[in-house]
Amino acid sequence: MKTILSVRGLSKSFGAIHAVQNCRFSIDQGSITGLIGPNGAGKTTVFNMLTGLLHADSGTLELCGENITAWPAYKRAQAGLARTFQMIRIFPNLTVLENLKVALKDNKQGFRHIFVNQKKLQRRLDAEAKELLKRVHLEDHAHLLAGELSYGQQKLLEILRTVAMNPKVILLDEPAAGINRTLLQTIIKLIYELQKEGKTIIVIEHDMGFIMEICEKIIVMNFGKEIAEGTPEEIQKNPQVLEAYLGQTHA
Repeated sequence: MKTILSVRGLSKSFGAIHAVQNCRFSIDQGSITGLIGPNGAGKTTVFNMLTGLLHADSGTLELCGENITAWPAYKRAQAGLARTFQMIRIFPNLTVLENLKVALKDNKQGFRHIFVNQKKLQRRLDAEAKELLKRVHLEDHAHLLAGELSYGQQKLLEILRTVAMNPKVILLDEPAAGINRTLLQTIIKLIYELQKEGKTIIVIEHDMGFIMEICEKIIVMNFGKEIAEGTPEEIQKNPQVLEAYLGQTHA
């Protein structure tokens, strides 16, 4: 399978704290990969380095075979890297539909759109946004202010805003945290649909049931280092992983 994302020796320190040390892994195109580990393991720092919110102290990052290590965040987003955050980032005072239209319009920005009829563009954005909402059963909330949605619905909206950017790789930071089982099943269904469409998904999550259900490969971090990589079955039996999570090895 073709490698879409390659991480080679990424490291990041904050003063004397080594948040990530010599992180190395590769992600196959069209795969669903979990990035797990105890709190403080360095997972979100890795996401921040992948998307350019933080620049690595050392190491290289390649997307589709191109070295993007020195690229700013906006250029990485344009190249196909998009993410959600632990703390939801939406526009609470815009409607649900408007939130998606902003993301869709950002994706369509370019010189050629100067010449597009703006009324036609708005109709197209409306139609595309409504189709996205149907995917997660939020179409009846299209004209509600985003800030009035439930916490779980706001998470769905943030994921949809990421999808609207038409990325190659989608990074989801704790998508299952704090939401009910019904909405979680909606997220799982959406993730599988995105995979079928050729998207590559990387997920940070503490819900091990969720991770074990959807991921083909799991990367485990602890104290800023990768300590294990494998299938869900392999990870569940790995002594280093059990030690990291439980503080004791199991026979």
